[in-house]
Amino acid sequence: MIGARCTGADTVVSFNVAFQTAVAAKENVGNIRLSAPSLGFSRRRLSQKVCENGKGIMLLAVRKNRISSRAATVCSLVADKNATIENVVTQGGPAFTSDDGYLYCENKKIQDIIEKEKLGSCFYLYSKPQLSRNYQAYEQALEGLNSIIGYAIKANNNYKILQHFASLGSGAVLVSGQELKLALEAGFDPTRCVFNGNGKLQNELIFAVENGVLVNIDSEFDLEHIVKAGSVSGKKAKVLLRINPDVDPQVHPYVATGNKTSKFGIRNEKLEWFLDEIKKHPDEIELVGVHCHLGSTITKVNIFKDAALVMLQHIETIRTEGFNLRYLNIGGGLGIDYQHSGAILPTPTDLVDTVRDIVKANGLTLILEPGRSLVGNTSVFVSQVIGVKSNGNKNFIVINGSMSELIRPSLYGAYQHIELVTPPPVGAGVHVFDVVGPVCESADFLGKDRELPTPQEGSWLVVHDAGAYCMAMASTYNLRMRPAEYWVTEDGSVAKIRHAETLDDHLRQFEGL
Repeated sequence: MIGARCTGADTVVSFNVAFQTAVAAKENVGNIRLSAPSLGFSRRRLSQKVCENGKGIMLLAVRKNRISSRAATVCSLVADKNATIENVVTQGGPAFTSDDGYLYCENKKIQDIIEKEKLGSCFYLYSKPQLSRNYQAYEQALEGLNSIIGYAIKANNNYKILQHFASLGSGAVLVSGQELKLALEAGFDPTRCVFNGNGKLQNELIFAVENGVLVNIDSEFDLEHIVKAGSVSGKKAKVLLRINPDVDPQVHPYVATGNKTSKFGIRNEKLEWFLDEIKKHPDEIELVGVHCHLGSTITKVNIFKDAALVMLQHIETIRTEGFNLRYLNIGGGLGIDYQHSGAILPTPTDLVDTVRDIVKANGLTLILEPGRSLVGNTSVFVSQVIGVKSNGNKNFIVINGSMSELIRPSLYGAYQHIELVTPPPVGAGVHVFDVVGPVCESADFLGKDRELPTPQEGSWLVVHDAGAYCMAMASTYNLRMRPAEYWVTEDGSVAKIRHAETLDDHLRQFEGL
């Protein structure tokens, strides 16, 4: 696989001309694909250039008069023998593009959405086509393998999004009984669902076993509870052993999950004990696979191969003891380009290719648990500017969104790109700001030290890449009710996919007490 990046353009041309030139430029032009489904074509202007190495075509999105830290003309393509020229179009098209200072979602000006929907509060806006593109990237990566794409519902539990993934054929990964119930309500096939967690409750386990869900064994007491669930339900629980491979994912410690000191999973030294215990309960439990999960925001796929090789050793050991293992679950965790730097990050194909041979050679079904890489880049958090202030040498943009609606920056110190929705006023100075909310906490910020044009009071800005672990982690702190959510559909229409909560919703919880 050959990757390339370009920050300049030779000739600006229309999409059709760029497409035709690309086709004429190389006989095997079909052998190209985007390096990530979220990077693609701006709908307005394109430049084309043949890669110097002759093994692919670059199509470069050109955005004029952009107000953004992302380079004006950055797009990445890689040569790939399994892709087609249609992939350049169908996987391309970043959901959120900026042109002439205006921000768009799938060709829809966000300012127009605000005005049409008469929005005055912060809200989340999604691209439904980008949700599909991201899922299809995993489908393409897994061609030729027996597999389950298990969407990690914890990343975003919006019911309409769950229904959409279920309609595409996705499985689901669950970490609570409520997530399991919601998944079944949304239409997921329970036999393509995995129930994870280090503290699964007895009633949750019984419900999971009754519905044929794959269940991970996380500890000695978890095994005992699963055996009881099998006995109570009268059905044999299909289980996977979650084994910590002790591979360092090189991520924030809060999202590293596969180390030896993690609260999740079992130590490999205790594997034999677990196998002996499982053998004692042939009517209640059936061991069908192994599972590991390294962490989240991973940008180096070689660690998945390292983990898979460790797991393969365990599979061989377990099979020698008479168990018919069918599943290898290597979790999820692919990172996304939060920095908007144009970085070439691993794709689903890059991930799958690290373990493809292992899976095929051992007759296994591969389970992946993507969350962030399916939904992260599909949404922006849109907030209105209340005002701009300075305290000493510090400048602040105060918005009506806050840590209550989007806590990642406050919780993890996470960076998420911030951009204005409309052009700044003529002559507006560019300064370094902290973008903060109205919550009564000094930790209430969405971004620190951001170089931005000074916005007008009442204008709007977005926090990018807000599809994962944002609304799902929202709270009602300071009695700020969780906001509405909308998406732009394939035909360009806008639909509400979640109502904003109200004070009446809050008071309803106390009725009759």
